[in-house]
Amino acid sequence: MSAAAVTPVFVRLKLSLLRNGLRQSGGRKAAYITSAVFALLFAALQLIGLIALRGHAHAASVVVLAVAVLGLGWAVMPLFFPSGDETLDPTRLVMLPLRPRPLVRALLTASLVGIGPLFTLCLLIGSVVAVARGGAAFVVGVVAVALALLMCVALARAVAAANVRLLASRKGRDLAVLSGLVIAIGAQIVNFGAQRLGTSGLGELDPVADVLQWVPPASAISAVQAVSEGSYGLAVVQLALTAGALVALLVVWSRHLTRLMTSPDESTLTSTETAVRERSSTGLGRLLPSGRTGTVMERSLRYVWRDPKTKAAWVTSLAIGLIVPVFNAWQGTGSVYIACFAAGMLGIMMYNQFGQDTSAFWIVALTISSPRDAYVELRARALALLLITLPYATLVTVVTTAMLGDWRRLPEALGLSFALLGAMLATGAWTSARFPYSIPQEGYKNVAPGQAGLAWISIFGGMVAASVLCAPVIALTIWLNVSARGDDWTWLLLPVGSAYGAVLSAVGLRLAAPQTARRLPEILAAVSKG
Repeated sequence: MSAAAVTPVFVRLKLSLLRNGLRQSGGRKAAYITSAVFALLFAALQLIGLIALRGHAHAASVVVLAVAVLGLGWAVMPLFFPSGDETLDPTRLVMLPLRPRPLVRALLTASLVGIGPLFTLCLLIGSVVAVARGGAAFVVGVVAVALALLMCVALARAVAAANVRLLASRKGRDLAVLSGLVIAIGAQIVNFGAQRLGTSGLGELDPVADVLQWVPPASAISAVQAVSEGSYGLAVVQLALTAGALVALLVVWSRHLTRLMTSPDESTLTSTETAVRERSSTGLGRLLPSGRTGTVMERSLRYVWRDPKTKAAWVTSLAIGLIVPVFNAWQGTGSVYIACFAAGMLGIMMYNQFGQDTSAFWIVALTISSPRDAYVELRARALALLLITLPYATLVTVVTTAMLGDWRRLPEALGLSFALLGAMLATGAWTSARFPYSIPQEGYKNVAPGQAGLAWISIFGGMVAASVLCAPVIALTIWLNVSARGDDWTWLLLPVGSAYGAVLSAVGLRLAAPQTARRLPEILAAVSKG
């Protein structure tokens, strides 16, 4: 079947998939319409903003960087959001009598239908208007927009085809869940980048743009700037780079499609040796205490490594807990006390301890017959958390202190971090028993429908309570820093904060144990809801 005959069919198929998906439920339709409105509104604002840059001295640097980031977004989109477009999975077409080249053309055309391509088109048009001067530049801009748009779509398709086996596996689902980490880290980088630009000006982008102007698809937009400046030879080279990259992506995409259509799925073929190796113990149990404490600690640590949602939460907390203090120290705007942010981010992991078990919590519930059993269970979970949080919080505090060169305040910062961590362990254990909620295993939601209020009370209420519990150590820190001879005694904050945090965590676990033993049926019902 020729591409001319296949392409209209695939375009109609894409429209049918969109239409039928919206018919599944009113909630899905409302979510899609809402996201479409916000995306188009943001695209319109970006278009207006880029047009407003026209004539600015650094407009070319801004648009080149924006298009480069846009291309990166298209590259990672299939990895982090594999379920966003049903047509990204070419294995659904393996039974159809289609040849790779007509299939590539049809899929490429169908991929231009959607909110993402429209958003990309608006940004590319605004970029061209921002840098184009003269009729020749606008003519080249039309070619540049077409090449850049096709390359973005082809890039997403090639990445999806190359990783389709991964995206359908458990590791692929883990990768998709970790998209929250990328968003969180990206937001912090954008925040600090915006602060730096606000103080230094857009001229800071020029060195980066000088490199990215040779990287497709940004090179296509840079060609428009080159024509505006009369550098026609440079423009031809930059357009050729984008066109060459587009052709290369289409070739790679075609080859992956051919392999997918003709070869078996090796991801389902596991050798006996591999299966035995996966079932073998990692030796972690030999390093932990014996009895129930060690068993519970090992189970909790395995959750961190194997459960997608738990892993995503931990990795995100570890990354943000390091990025915020270090970036502030790097900019010279922070203090050693902001290192407590790391302890706070990791202390949140103690909240809703039973929710991560979901319906499997009934196995744990069968082993709890008294407050003593509940206490050992909670204590072991807290110890597993401390195995990671204590050295990590110490490391972040030392690194932040070293970057600021304020070693005199290191004991204070460590004491406050340990006190905060102990307070969050205490309040986290209690709220885990009093306000448990379910964490859905599928999708991107972290709270089951109808339990958002419980999640807010558990996390934010517990954090407020932890802050109140840390008030004595905070007051002592302030008093020692304002008193005349207090600087000679600030080192006491390290042992005082450590001891205070240990006492708080022990008392919190003792108070939470009777609650846990008494409310086992309610906890089981709450965490199994999702």
